[in-house]
Amino acid sequence: MFANIGWGEMLVLVVVGLVILGPERLPGAIQWTANALRQARDYVSGATSSLREELGPEFDDLREPLAELQKLRGMSPRAALAKHLLDGDDSFFTGNFDKPVDRPPDTPPSKPSRDVTRYSEPAPFDTDAT
Repeated sequence: MFANIGWGEMLVLVVVGLVILGPERLPGAIQWTANALRQARDYVSGATSSLREELGPEFDDLREPLAELQKLRGMSPRAALAKHLLDGDDSFFTGNFDKPVDRPPDTPPSKPSRDVTRYSEPAPFDTDAT
């Protein structure tokens, strides 16, 4: 729940709480917040366990699409396209377009005819265009 809050943000929250609540009420407010979060977490875990007991094996069937959705959230756009549109074959993205069509797929590509590795001078800069 608070995975995106770093130490800097926590320090800012403590300083703001210290200014708003004062030093005598801040420890009680922090303790109340921690207890409320712990109680909410216990309620959620209790609801999950009771749902698992009531549904039985169907609970796992319900979790499978959610697990697939979680895997999709972790994918990059390139990996998602390769998986769903190209059946996992990402050779389209690697850019091996120099191979002739009549060559067998196991043949390595030939080297390019010109050297395009480095340029000796930088690209021109137009101050009016920026």
